[in-house]
This record gives sequence, structure tokens and C-alpha cells, in this order.
Amino acid sequence: MTTSPRLVPVTADNLDAVLGVQVHPEQEVAVSPVVKSLAEAYVHPGVAWPRAIVDGDRVVGFVMAFLDIDWAGDGRGTDLRSGLWRLNIAAGEQGHGYGRFAVHAVAEEIRRRGGTRLTVTWHPGEHGPEGFYLGLGFRPTGEQSGGQTVAALEL
Repeated sequence: MTTSPRLVPVTADNLDAVLGVQVHPEQEVAVSPVVKSLAEAYVHPGVAWPRAIVDGDRVVGFVMAFLDIDWAGDGRGTDLRSGLWRLNIAAGEQGHGYGRFAVHAVAEEIRRRGGTRLTVTWHPGEHGPEGFYLGLGFRPTGEQSGGQTVAALEL
């Protein structure tokens, strides 16, 4: 039964359920597991914004945004970007709108912080999320980042 999904912080109370989120096996090449995301959030405090996607009392997915990173990496902060770092929807929960909800919730958080653009990257390929992101209105920027397609959604 679907209720109203919401994003909640990852806590000691929901950690095991969040770590249990696994995508379809063929999607594993396109998205890192939640445990890697949480490790990255730990070493990038203030930049990473990890959240459990919860429906009722069930953890149905995980999303992590990045907030105001120095995209150019030059230390000058001339190209600060915010966007979607990870999106993992549990295999059995896909197709119920949780991914769309999570992207919209991240967009709202970025807007709340004064941002006007949401950036995302994806691995191209048969089981990748390109169609999902294009369907939400993201448009490729023409850039590549680590072999991934870079796209943006104007907020």
C-alpha cells in the first residue's frame, strides 16, 4: 500500500533498513550501493545530503544530494553546483513514483537553499537511468564527468 513518501535523515534507528536497499542486479553497474554513499557522506560533511526515502514505516529507497560543490575543482568556487549524487530505489519498490518523488524533493531542497539548477550524472547504457532523467526534464549539458553524462534541470 502506498501512502505519502517522505525523506528522512539516516539515523541509528533506520540505518539497517537503509543499508538493505538494493536495486535490481542489472542496475548495480549504474549506481553505487548505499553503504558507499554513506561513507562518502561521512567524508564530505556539509556537502553530502543523504536521506532515506520512506513510505509509511518502510524504507523504499535512498537519495543523496550534493550541495554547492566546486565543480571545476579549482578551489576558487567559480562553478558551484548542487544536484543529485545518488538515487537507489529498492528493486521491489520501483515503478511506484518514489524516484520521481525523491528528485522533486531534492529540487525543493536546492531551491530552498537558493539554487536554480539541479545537476545529475549517469552512466550511459542499457540499464542506466537516462530515460528516467530525460523524462523528468533533465537536459544533457554536453559535459562528461568521469565517463558519465552530465545533465541539468533548471529550477
